[in-house]
Amino acid sequence: MSAELEILQTGPLTLVEDLGRPGLAHLGVSCSGAADRRSHDLANRLVANPTDCATLEVTLGGLRVRVRGGDVVVAVTGAETDPAADGIPFGSNSIHHARDGQVISLGVPTTGLRSYLAVRGGIAVAPVLGSRSYDVMSAIGPRPLRPGDVVPVGLHTGDFPELDQAPVGAVAEDVIELRVVPGPRDDWFLDADLLVRTNWQVTNRSDRVGMRLIGMPVEYRRPDRQLPSEGAVRGAIQVPTNGFPVILGPDHPVTGGYPVIGVVIDADVDKVAQARPGQTVRLHWSRPRRQLPLAAP
Repeated sequence: MSAELEILQTGPLTLVEDLGRPGLAHLGVSCSGAADRRSHDLANRLVANPTDCATLEVTLGGLRVRVRGGDVVVAVTGAETDPAADGIPFGSNSIHHARDGQVISLGVPTTGLRSYLAVRGGIAVAPVLGSRSYDVMSAIGPRPLRPGDVVPVGLHTGDFPELDQAPVGAVAEDVIELRVVPGPRDDWFLDADLLVRTNWQVTNRSDRVGMRLIGMPVEYRRPDRQLPSEGAVRGAIQVPTNGFPVILGPDHPVTGGYPVIGVVIDADVDKVAQARPGQTVRLHWSRPRRQLPLAAP
């Protein structure tokens, strides 16, 4: 009998996620996958998994799982949740040998939003369209976990963990700084530089589809003008007619009709996954933006 995890408590949202299902946009399927790829990858590396193994993505902590059917090796990364086994803390960004019957728990994070629980061998639920990720927008993939669920642990490779702990810093800062490539539709706005002059605040309507910001509205040059739907990518900053930007997340639609004022660079986009409602976000052009007259038609 292979080891498995019995879900006792999920917190606000616990999903199975891997690196997603790229290459299916022509079928209307977004990539999805772990919202914070860096933390997901680190958790897998700590337990000697390939990075494409599935982990549990836990939003705002509150997860409790019981190990069944054998001992396992686990690691928790991302938001700091004071992980523990049978109430004894074992620390984030480190490996822990959990015995059969032990209960692994994650508290409410002190910083960040999402944590990742990796098990040596990976979470071995059935893949859908080549991925074990759940897409909250399309509902493709294994559904969100609920108490009473049992998830299997896969067979591990012959590799062994090389480190007991990874020396990484906190995943979230007081103010989240994101670098942005201008365009492709920055010329649709009266003053696109308002995007980088405003201290934006994350709203509580943010999720894996997109992070919604509120601050000084960015106005269209021609409010009556409509943009045909265009392809959308993770990190794209769409601006709806209300002027408040939305940074697209891993479960974004594959097309969108709102103009994209800029795109968060790939090196910074994982930070979006750890932004909490009420947190301040500052955006910075990653290169000079071509200037247009404010009065241009």
